Amino acid sequence: MTFIDNSDKTSPTVTVPTFSDFGLHPALVQALEGLGYQSPTPIQAHAIPVALKGHDVMGAAQTGTGKTAAFVLPILHRLMPFANHSMSPARHPVRALILTPTRELADQVYQSVKQYSAHTPLRSAVVFGGVDIQSQTEILRQGCEILVATPGRLLDHIEQRHVSLAQVGMLVLDEADRMLDMGFLPDLARIVRTLPAQRQGLLFSATFSREIRRLSREFLQDPVEIEVAHRNTTADTVTQGLYQVSTKDKRAALLQLLRDKSWSQTIVFTNTRAGAEQVARYLLRNGVAAEAIHGDKSQNERLRILDGFKNEQTPVLVATDVAARGLDIAGVSAVINFELPFNAEDYVHRIGRTGRAGASGEAYSLYDEQHEQRLLEDIQTLIGEHLPIQPALHLKPALHQRAAKRGARGTQEVADPIFHQPYRPQSDTTQPQTRHEEADKKKNKRRSLGVLLGGR
Repeated sequence: MTFIDNSDKTSPTVTVPTFSDFGLHPALVQALEGLGYQSPTPIQAHAIPVALKGHDVMGAAQTGTGKTAAFVLPILHRLMPFANHSMSPARHPVRALILTPTRELADQVYQSVKQYSAHTPLRSAVVFGGVDIQSQTEILRQGCEILVATPGRLLDHIEQRHVSLAQVGMLVLDEADRMLDMGFLPDLARIVRTLPAQRQGLLFSATFSREIRRLSREFLQDPVEIEVAHRNTTADTVTQGLYQVSTKDKRAALLQLLRDKSWSQTIVFTNTRAGAEQVARYLLRNGVAAEAIHGDKSQNERLRILDGFKNEQTPVLVATDVAARGLDIAGVSAVINFELPFNAEDYVHRIGRTGRAGASGEAYSLYDEQHEQRLLEDIQTLIGEHLPIQPALHLKPALHQRAAKRGARGTQEVADPIFHQPYRPQSDTTQPQTRHEEADKKKNKRRSLGVLLGGR
């Protein structure tokens, strides 16, 4: 295994003035220039030349450093000899397969493929769960050279014989560590068994672990290992900090922070789906446009919410960790951890949503010392630095009082005693009547009525 390490900032780096110096096809260079891309990022500078030569690649880099272009551009370049304008689906078999762990990431990779191949006749498609499979089937039948997919939905199409992977010459596993976390290893093994043995493999991940290295040995052949940042480090472009806030004051603190900073686009992370919904509703009630995104949302809802956030129609996105990996949204000003994540590595992935591609960003965490001390220690141990404590937020009295009142809801007694006192008869002297007493009373009533009518 060849190893390229650019994680040491004192070591020499590969200097590539422009993408055209890679020898990429002119149509790809034209697309990159139209997108305003000039200089490659470190992962691109190291991975693209290796991938262009047909070698297997195992690449690790911080999120937001351009991993997608690092594998999409070599794929498109190597497929250009097969590009044609034929209308026959048989002339457009699947030659490159890109697997991603989530629907959102699959769609984003697909959009990148479309942008970079805009001036070529190469066809591409994307398939993922949560939407009607029939519409995807029609697209697959038209043929495509590049297929982006999530493992589960791809297996559905394979089993129903909607797609053939017999001519795939390039396989990409994007966010491979996340796929392992989500339990996709059996699905990956089933998919790989349908591919030709002779193929190029590209594995990209935000982190390397023993499990990832084991995966690479199973799916790659003598890969070139490229690491442009030490594992689990955070980007230098992101300013990090902690706000010490009690749990009951966190919503008020979040609202105050959003108003003080006036960020254009902010992602707020919570640990639960219910928590995301509650935070989003709280912000809406207090005049901040926000929407929640999590696994319980339908695919159409999630795409609509993401589009609204990307277009800055909704400035605040409240998310669970389903959105912490792979989302490439340009211009995210800040990330706020409403709660510290249970898994320390998720902290790195969360704050990687801002400060992308060299831009600056801010990442703050609302931290309850009483309940989240261990989580903080795990994070600081992982990233190898202490997060600085920020000056205390001066919560506005009205906001603070409303938050405290809502936080205490359910523990206060209801004012009306009818809801919490046992029922008492109006007169304590009234005794319950037995069945015999009631019968005697009715008998006496009938006797009195008989006397009135002239009887005895």
